[in-house]
Amino acid sequence: MYIGVDCGTQSTKVVVVDVERGLILGEGSRPHSLDEGEHGRREQAPAEWLAALKGAFFQALERAGIDAKQVRGIGVSGQQHGMVALDADGVPVYPAKLWCDTETSAQNSDLVDRLGGEAGCLEKLGLVLQTGYTASKVAWLRKHHPDAYQRIATLLLPHDYLNFWLTGERVTEAGDASGTGYFDTRAQCWQKEVFAAIAPELDPDRVLPRLIQAHEPAGRVRPLVAQELGLHDDVVVSSGGGDNMLGAIGTGNITQGLVTLSLGTSGTVCAYSPNSVVCDSAMVANFCASHGGWLPLICTMNVTSATTRVRELFGLDLATFSEQVASAPIGAEGVVVLPFFNGERVPMLPNATGDFLGLTSLNMTQANLCRGVMEGATFGLRYGLELLGDLATDTSQIRLIGGGAKSPVWRQMVADITNTQVICPEITDAAALGAAIQAAWCDLHQEGVTLASLCERLVHLDAASLADPDAGRVTAYEAIYQRYREALAQRHSV
Repeated sequence: MYIGVDCGTQSTKVVVVDVERGLILGEGSRPHSLDEGEHGRREQAPAEWLAALKGAFFQALERAGIDAKQVRGIGVSGQQHGMVALDADGVPVYPAKLWCDTETSAQNSDLVDRLGGEAGCLEKLGLVLQTGYTASKVAWLRKHHPDAYQRIATLLLPHDYLNFWLTGERVTEAGDASGTGYFDTRAQCWQKEVFAAIAPELDPDRVLPRLIQAHEPAGRVRPLVAQELGLHDDVVVSSGGGDNMLGAIGTGNITQGLVTLSLGTSGTVCAYSPNSVVCDSAMVANFCASHGGWLPLICTMNVTSATTRVRELFGLDLATFSEQVASAPIGAEGVVVLPFFNGERVPMLPNATGDFLGLTSLNMTQANLCRGVMEGATFGLRYGLELLGDLATDTSQIRLIGGGAKSPVWRQMVADITNTQVICPEITDAAALGAAIQAAWCDLHQEGVTLASLCERLVHLDAASLADPDAGRVTAYEAIYQRYREALAQRHSV
């Protein structure tokens, strides 16, 4: 059996996978709390991740009906970009600043300028620094909490930190490292010149984790952790990766022709490429994949986080919210929502706020506001999809994941707005499944077992979730999307 862990923004999920029979035997989940504050501060205590991992692990094993001694490997997926700064004893010197934290936008702008603007970033990193990346978080800590900064002995990402707790090893792989902002995504190595501009007092050879290949193990579970979890001492922990990279594996998006689109707290769109890419837009991140190759990606910061705000404002449960969305017409009778409650990364508007436009005494209904925010979040993803250029143009199918993918109304909306067939994996938390698949690949790699064969055996698509675009709705959405783009241009000059 293999365990997949996904440490996300809102919760940690665990799946138990039987590779030989191609079955997902059990799932578990435990929530996290999010510490939000002024100026876009969004942080979490890494100790919460550990507590959630343990709780979800035991829940998944119980539901699977197996003993922990049957586990051969563990893979960990984590929310990208988070800064986990540890002291010499492995204790966080400051809470983890998350991917959605925009408090560091001033530091990011300063770093981009010092690296020579967008052209300089592309030359040195293969991508352009964004506020959500780890780099500006380190620079922010240096400026605002110098005492904590000076105690840094190790800089890790969330999935690296969980691997460190499991194994005692300080390692990472190219996929998640791509999102730090001090990693050369083309040469797939740390960019020490850029790191020196961010943190001149820190020695990269000392504080940055050792890079390993995607199929290499991070290590073996430490005896104390094995005892706590009831595991054998020889359980392998795979390299792991960022949630987007492991989500691609969990949807079978490991070759060209498919797009993985996530309707999670944030939204992501990614497509596999065997080569490093240079896109027309700086908003496309030339990330590496966590199975070799590259995974060009765009990320929007307001998807279910935006719909949840409107849903909770009206006190609606998920079923009633979906009914309200379905009851309103396409275009929400002229209501246009720019749902940038957390700022936005694509388009690049870290300090933006949410807008409800076109409201009148006739169209300001609960149904229209619910539909408007869902359409706005989906239009943002189409905006990002178009930035991928040929990788998106040649797409035969979108594999939809994340909490929003459970909504039939939202699935059909994505199909109609993108004019592309949409289908969900049976396990919509694809990152946890991808982590388990990667763990099996790591464990069985030397026996000649390929990642493709494991995906074929374990990635099952849900035929009942299939949504084909409807020609009439596709045409209707074209006009509504152009109205969204016009509103975006008027409000933000995008």
